[in-house]
Amino acid sequence: MKNSRIALSLVAVLALAGCGANSSAADQEPVKSGDDKSPLAEYMGEGFSGSGGGGMVATRAVGGSQESSEEQLAKQRKMEDAVAACMKAAGFEYVAVPPESQGKSKFDEAFKLPPDKFAEQYGYGISTIDWGKPSDDADKDPNSKIRKALSPSAQKAYGKALNGQFDNPDGGAIAMAPSTGDKGKPQDTGCRGKAAEEVFGKADEQMADFKKFDSLFKDLEALRKRIEADQRVIDATSAWSDCLADAGHSGFKKADDPRESISKKLDTLTGADKGGASGPGKPDGSMTVTGPPSFDKVDAAKLADLRKAEIELAKADQGCKKKVYEEPFKKAQYELEKEFVDANKTQLEQYRDTVSER
Repeated sequence: MKNSRIALSLVAVLALAGCGANSSAADQEPVKSGDDKSPLAEYMGEGFSGSGGGGMVATRAVGGSQESSEEQLAKQRKMEDAVAACMKAAGFEYVAVPPESQGKSKFDEAFKLPPDKFAEQYGYGISTIDWGKPSDDADKDPNSKIRKALSPSAQKAYGKALNGQFDNPDGGAIAMAPSTGDKGKPQDTGCRGKAAEEVFGKADEQMADFKKFDSLFKDLEALRKRIEADQRVIDATSAWSDCLADAGHSGFKKADDPRESISKKLDTLTGADKGGASGPGKPDGSMTVTGPPSFDKVDAAKLADLRKAEIELAKADQGCKKKVYEEPFKKAQYELEKEFVDANKTQLEQYRDTVSER
């Protein structure tokens, strides 16, 4: 887990918490079979795994249970009330939506599938899922209806009041500015950002809390490399590569290569490879982070071919991993993770406690 990723996540939480924005396919994984957890999962959260993709993955920037506790729900309710009060003061209507009634992504059920079933239907979930389109529940959001009923100029003003410079009404791009301190211009995070700061604290303060874990993040990266360099993993990766070649998919040398190959092909198809994930920096230090592209303007025939290829590759990949890779990888992973936990337990407990307070 990179500290920069946490920094981005913390800023995004303050600006967009409660928006119901879709996650990218890169941050989603089908559930693992059984309730087996790695030694580090207790400290890094249930979304953490050092699993089968060949490297450590944190499906959430911070750990904790997938289910919200009553304390977390209470904070979300408080934040919704604060957003409504702020929007009213700005001259706009906003309905506080209780967290219990907020819709889930239309793909939530898909990601509850075991890996083999997910691969059969969605491959890796890269070209097969259009993350650029709003979820089915978006139309049920009363605030979405309120906004759509306004004139174009009023919609823009509504979005600015609600999300500030982070407004992303159509899934296109989010203006993302770093914290600039006393010398820079403060970020406009709108009513969502103000409410999030009121309930959860300021982003800078949260970043300061996590700064003390810089060395832990570096050690985790070193651990990931140790696992990859373990002879058991090297042998398993070689066997997996041969298995894939026998299935008609040659040339893959690293466990993440198949997934990345599909991502690159989709980027070429959508034109994302020309602009990248983020735009150039601006004089004020801000940057543009591009959201997931919609497939509406993509050549339908080429997209269909890519989806077919993705599913075929993912099924073969999953089958080969299960056959020759997962068991030796997990054995090496758990052994090395246990050693890491034993040597860093105090700091891991501090990290877990810091996260649980957010």
